[in-house]
Amino acid sequence: MTDLAGRSALVTGGASGIGAACARALAARGATVTVADIDAAGAAAVAGELGGESWAVDLLDVAALEDLELRTDILVNNAGVQHISPIEEFAPQRFRDLLTLMVEAPFLLVRAALPHMYRQGWGRIVNISSVHGLRASPYKVAYVTAKHGLEGLSKVSALEGGPHGVTSNCVNPGYVRTPLVDEQIADQAAAHGIPEQEVLEKVLLTESAIKRLVEPDEVAALVSWLAAPEAGMVTGAAYTMDGGWSAR
Repeated sequence: MTDLAGRSALVTGGASGIGAACARALAARGATVTVADIDAAGAAAVAGELGGESWAVDLLDVAALEDLELRTDILVNNAGVQHISPIEEFAPQRFRDLLTLMVEAPFLLVRAALPHMYRQGWGRIVNISSVHGLRASPYKVAYVTAKHGLEGLSKVSALEGGPHGVTSNCVNPGYVRTPLVDEQIADQAAAHGIPEQEVLEKVLLTESAIKRLVEPDEVAALVSWLAAPEAGMVTGAAYTMDGGWSAR
């Protein structure tokens, strides 16, 4: 399909995992993609594969984003990290960093992209949230708080952007097969003294009706559809892809 031909897209955290899959899916539909990541080499490699551009950026440096102007038609806010700790042991600076990366930076990128989108009367904002944007889990206070905040940002963007032809939605996957999740599985297996498959079934996927990880390409397929012309009336929504976790 080439229904995004002539459109430009920016994907944060695009050097690997969900972000790289989204960049490839948008490029396959004809978009010219800019791959943004703190991993400059990784971003350049994915961009080179797609004939796009790379942007080496540290999204924790929010001061550098305050005067940014983005001429992008599609913005995918994907960059994120995880940190697991009880609240009473959670380092305050680590809490701030997660909220900065997953709430403040997306706000600044939306802010930078909207003037161009408004001028042309068309735009797509897709925020990679999580089932943790709708549900909570212990020991993930910063991640859960940030994803709930991202949901709010997405809804306000939808209400303000709607009259200008701009949509804003969240995609809410469960555990996705990424290096971040692979590391969590290994850590949990070591901590509990059980095989990694048992970690999947009895720890990570205990709330899921479908006992497998989400694949990055599955997330990317939904993202590319939300960016496409046929999703023009889809806005302010949160699309779960969690194997039934949030159905409970």
